[in-house]
Amino acid sequence: MVVASPLSVLPTMAGDLARLEEHLRAAVVADDSYLTEIASHLIEAGGKRVRPGFSIASAGTRHTDAIGASHEVLMGGVAVELVHIGSLYHDDVMDEAEMRRNAVSVNARWGNLKAILAGDFLLARASEIAAGLGTEVAGLLAATIGQLCEGQILELRDTYNLDRTEADYERSIAGKTASLLATACRVGGIVGEIPRPDIEAVTEFGHAYGMAFQIVDDILDVVATDEQLGKPAGNDLLEGVYTLPVLRAMHTNVGDELRSLLGGEISLEARERARELVRSSSGIGEALDSARSWADKAGAVLTSLPDSASTTALLAAADHLVRSAADPLA
Repeated sequence: MVVASPLSVLPTMAGDLARLEEHLRAAVVADDSYLTEIASHLIEAGGKRVRPGFSIASAGTRHTDAIGASHEVLMGGVAVELVHIGSLYHDDVMDEAEMRRNAVSVNARWGNLKAILAGDFLLARASEIAAGLGTEVAGLLAATIGQLCEGQILELRDTYNLDRTEADYERSIAGKTASLLATACRVGGIVGEIPRPDIEAVTEFGHAYGMAFQIVDDILDVVATDEQLGKPAGNDLLEGVYTLPVLRAMHTNVGDELRSLLGGEISLEARERARELVRSSSGIGEALDSARSWADKAGAVLTSLPDSASTTALLAAADHLVRSAADPLA
């Protein structure tokens, strides 16, 4: 994302995330220092820690007073963040990416084989931590890893497919993105021992937020710069992954030229022309409307929760998300 998350409005969040960062680094220390270096690479590169932030905030939705997160809640956040980072290691191998978070990607620095194994190591550590938090959390995290794989497979199946449907796109992003954000909230709710109806509410929030999150990310891939993204912009078009703004643009006045450029491997020049076409169409605005709709759904499900700093922070995150996509369009 281009703009930082507003979860810092939660009074204790900065302190909680600082403590989480320590646990996150400790979780990837291996017996061998070489593996530790590789496994720590993206952790050291930084990140907004949206997923563990959601775990912490979800656990705190019943607290009207500002209190710090428990050790168990922090470790739940560590587990979901390790799954996220491990999946990035694998994604960068598949995408042949050279940059991630404005740093050299793991695969570019150490090679694909080490990146894959280090990603597996991070997933294993996440599973080990989840097991220590109870069978429900362990089962949930295992199922989520499966959903991540399913969503990615669905995306790969439609590579270079000019007839990819919006329904197939939504199924893919529900698995590869929304599932982990929903799980982050649910883990926080379970470990934080909030009431079951509240757990269902924050889970639904995470799913809806995750759908909006991925649509926004796909919009930014078309409209933002490399520097804003911290990775090459327009990479989806090069990889043959046609996202919502592109799918919508194909049904506008630029559709014929856009389809003539896509459908197979393309040059950098063709990619830039395709980005120009999508930006000039109504596809960006329509995709932004879809993201806004999902963000509104995310906010709506939180109305059943008590007023608290954590609930306010989650609501702010949903509102801020869509504005972060609109900023580069100004």
